[in-house]
Amino acid sequence: MSTSLFDEFQKTTPAAWKQKIQVDLEGEDYNESLLWRTDEGIIVKPFYTKEDRTHCKIKTQKKGFNVCQTIFIDDEKIANSLAKNALSNGANSIQFIAKKPFACETILKNIDLKTTILYFKFHFLSPIFFIKLSKLINPNNTYFQIDIIGNLAETGNWFYNLKEDFNKLNTLQKNTKNCISVSNDLYQNSGATITQQLAYTLAHANEYLNEFSIDVIKKIHFSFSVGSNYFFEIAKLRAFRILWATLLKEYDSENREATIFVQPSLRNKTLYDYNVNLLRTSTECTSAILGGATTISNVSYDHLYDKSNEFGERISRNQLLILQQESYLRESQNAAEGSYYIESITQQLAINALTLFKQIEKKGGFLKQLKAGSIQKKITESAAIEENNLNCKNIVLLGTNVHANKEDRMKHNLNLYPFLKKRNIKTLIPPINRKRLSETIEKERLAQENE
Repeated sequence: MSTSLFDEFQKTTPAAWKQKIQVDLEGEDYNESLLWRTDEGIIVKPFYTKEDRTHCKIKTQKKGFNVCQTIFIDDEKIANSLAKNALSNGANSIQFIAKKPFACETILKNIDLKTTILYFKFHFLSPIFFIKLSKLINPNNTYFQIDIIGNLAETGNWFYNLKEDFNKLNTLQKNTKNCISVSNDLYQNSGATITQQLAYTLAHANEYLNEFSIDVIKKIHFSFSVGSNYFFEIAKLRAFRILWATLLKEYDSENREATIFVQPSLRNKTLYDYNVNLLRTSTECTSAILGGATTISNVSYDHLYDKSNEFGERISRNQLLILQQESYLRESQNAAEGSYYIESITQQLAINALTLFKQIEKKGGFLKQLKAGSIQKKITESAAIEENNLNCKNIVLLGTNVHANKEDRMKHNLNLYPFLKKRNIKTLIPPINRKRLSETIEKERLAQENE
């Protein structure tokens, strides 16, 4: 019978490790010196053992993740050409973004609808048009990213009004598949903590479950953003799958796998020293892969200040292809399972988020809290703490608040406005604003370029 090399070593219990560490601290308190408590109450220990395993089985897709290219529909022929180019160069999924109805046949021309996964992100609400489009596509491979609650949260207004928006969505969900999206990315890009992101996303989805029949569960999917807190972002996606399965049990529904579309966050992306954005998106895409993302669409390094271009999009797509093909992460959806550290963080995030979710439901649900301004207030408070940590350099944005190149100039490279735009429109509720961490610093530097 073969023996393991490790059988020769004496086993050490967690208590013995802690006792040894306490001796080496020479009187300093273990809890105060070595336990790291995040701003949202997650405790990180200096060491982990098998006793920290939660043995929680997380249901994820069996196949690998999809490599997606995001394309804005302005000219249908150009958008179709860009999609075909991306598909011929490694992508197997396309996300089309549209602000108005478009020529469906032109967009879909010569695209293999049997194998291509399609996402349509709509910034308008038209069931007639959506149902027309649904008759042209493969319903099993296509997702309509329609989120009327997310639209209210971000713009402060319904598309029409509460009753009409839900009636139109109800018409749509009765006639199509995969037609309801829940926007976690809004909360992440506005500065919410990970616990808040998870709880708000779950409560947000629960509003749809409360409004429609249980059959709508099969039509809901999720849009996430991941930041640079590498292990925590892996744990975030894993924790959400646990939370979603827990919620579905309350509806006596089967443990249906959550479909999660992921993009890197824009909150930590910078205008100056923009090549660092390549490093940020590389780790964020890896977090998404190890966290179990269904589909990943990367963000180009020049996304903030330049219009979509072939070079930037090719680089961003190739980042995913390198991770998938050359780093052997094609089939890695459960790679984090068994990691004591990640499992511990996952469990803590899930418990904290579930507690916050229950508080939201006890106070009337997500929509009621949104209308009262409570959700917006909590996110604003969390964003302010994060911005203060940036100013104090507790959060490091390389090339921006640390090791900034004072000779770097960006004023004449701005083909897009890279900052939060103020909207002078009347709203029903205060909107949740997507805002990057470095905006204040960048505005000051741009002003100095004029001097």
